[in-house]
Amino acid sequence: MTNRLPPLNPLRAFEATARCGSVTAAAQELNVTHGAISHQIRALELFLDVTLFERGGKRLKLTAQGAFLLPAVSHAFAEIAAATTAVTRPATSGRLKVACVPALLSLWMIPRLHLFTQQFPEIQLTLVPSNDPANLQSRDIDLCLLYGDGKCGDHWSRLWSRLELFPVISPTLLNKQPLRSLRDLQNHTILHGDDGREWNTWSTVAEAKSVPRGRQHYFSDARLSIEAALHNQGVALGDTLTVSNLIARGELIVPFDYTVPANDAFFVTCRHEARAAPIVRVFIDWLFSTLETETVPVFQ
Repeated sequence: MTNRLPPLNPLRAFEATARCGSVTAAAQELNVTHGAISHQIRALELFLDVTLFERGGKRLKLTAQGAFLLPAVSHAFAEIAAATTAVTRPATSGRLKVACVPALLSLWMIPRLHLFTQQFPEIQLTLVPSNDPANLQSRDIDLCLLYGDGKCGDHWSRLWSRLELFPVISPTLLNKQPLRSLRDLQNHTILHGDDGREWNTWSTVAEAKSVPRGRQHYFSDARLSIEAALHNQGVALGDTLTVSNLIARGELIVPFDYTVPANDAFFVTCRHEARAAPIVRVFIDWLFSTLETETVPVFQ
């Protein structure tokens, strides 16, 4: 069996004709004559030794062989178009859409966003708060910052940061309701940013597993549990990235010198063809360089 590929022009003529439903419409789209399209289709049929269209009606209809071939050809042209756009898009201008863990986006990225826009003023960002790996399948999303185990299928992925977890509380609540020992946690509302797994991890390492828990609230994202802590609603788990600014400003206090590694980590990930775009590489480089140049204060 030969692996020789059909010539490009006949494939373009076939794809356009099948999509448009007529030779005339395909000729107009490709800016060639009706006869040129017909000639290219006949050339492809001769090359493949199959009939691709049923002739005779007002609208061309694909044969079984044509219907089998069309999806692969359409996908190939879409990939070529995407790659062409990626390699020709300027590195310092254009639109970039990034999906990011909501807590990281709100508490780490947005406070530092001016550093990126000062360096790359011609890049227009769209930031989406999401930790959904399904965004990797969307052609509308260029890059994802995910919190998880880093398993992203066949997509490009790189560890961005591991985390240490520790309780945080507002100074107002701490003044009203002391938190001098681990046993005092039973008198506070525990604020979860997940299903409870990370608080359980911290409690085990800090030997606070046996401390009875009082009221507990659960939130769909760590950003919401931190927000609740800022509003004096209880004790949340902070980490070495997202709450560093809040601790530095005195808006949150770390009551215990117990930190534990988080169950998961932050990963930068995207489709391989998206990473080929210079504008995507610029943002990836900025993420890593910004992280490397910062000293994150945790305990004062």
